[in-house]
Amino acid sequence: MTDLVASAPAREPWREPPLGLLAELTHRCPLACPYCSNPLELVARDRELPTEVWLRVLRQAAELGVLQVHLSGGEPTLRTDLETIVAEARALELYTNLITAGVGLSARRLEALVAAGLDHVQLSVQDVDPEGCDRIGGFKGSLPRKLELARAVRAAGLPLTINAVVHRHNLDRLERFVELALELGADRLEVANVQYYGWAWVNRAALMPTRAQLDHAVAVVERARATWGDRLAIDFVVPDYYAKHPKPCVSGWGRAVIVVSPDGRVLPCHAAHTIPGLTFADVRERPLRWIWQESPAFQRFRGLEWMREPCRSCPRREIDFGGCRCQAMALLGDPEATDPACSLSPEHGRILALAEQEAAAPPPPFRYRRLEPVAAE
Repeated sequence: MTDLVASAPAREPWREPPLGLLAELTHRCPLACPYCSNPLELVARDRELPTEVWLRVLRQAAELGVLQVHLSGGEPTLRTDLETIVAEARALELYTNLITAGVGLSARRLEALVAAGLDHVQLSVQDVDPEGCDRIGGFKGSLPRKLELARAVRAAGLPLTINAVVHRHNLDRLERFVELALELGADRLEVANVQYYGWAWVNRAALMPTRAQLDHAVAVVERARATWGDRLAIDFVVPDYYAKHPKPCVSGWGRAVIVVSPDGRVLPCHAAHTIPGLTFADVRERPLRWIWQESPAFQRFRGLEWMREPCRSCPRREIDFGGCRCQAMALLGDPEATDPACSLSPEHGRILALAEQEAAAPPPPFRYRRLEPVAAE
């Protein structure tokens, strides 16, 4: 394949700052979810950025104009310096959101994080059924621990988002997810249909829901919004393989989000590393501002110049920004192709046929997320 960086036309530096920094502090995690967005080759502990580098990243993010810091992983609470990182973000007046699996975070540790200045907790729940929660996450006794943490978060006065990652194994219980979010006093329920990158890519056939499941889920969300809209905000995006229009992935390539991986690579989205020919700068070697404004990898799919037809003349080109480049690469082998989630793509029928075929077949066993690398099929 042609080197994508070398072939990218020159562009003016990107002037608008990112709204959010996704700080992937570690790839270590007690769970082994088969849909994890982390790469198949996980970063080992001895390759993680040290505390002083993360503090420098936060300072550079604040100088750049970032407003929100999402502390993620893996499981970010496995970092013993998390309180120090949160305290630095508070000193810089950055809003902090902790994205956690919740199985190892004690009430005492939560109190320390709140004292350090933590603003929000986003808790992932793999299933409302205890056995299903254990099976999906690969961790026994997980749901009671999650519920205990959720209650501690609300008792501490922090806003709570429940992140329900849904797929064929739990989508039929979406009503119960809504009920659980209400019972826990959550402010927001994020119904996150699995996106097929990372570990979800190799588990796609095991995770793909049926069209009937999706239609039921849409109806559930509409009823819940109508009934509970004043108490619970519900986010829901139709999964790509059944969509008519592509999602504006991370609000467009290099437009709103900047991701720093545990080993220091800086990316515009989780899966950008899957596109051949792109070289991502290391935050230890380049300042965050230069990476955001000047680096060839961030410039590569910004704006409209890179687009082909039908994207180039599409009236939605500044709504979805051409859709997902990583999905075009994964399914079509060409990151400049029209995202096949779009009904205008000549390959749209292919993505829908894949979904219907895999959803109709018995699901294969999960290939759980592990530190050892797994080859994509």
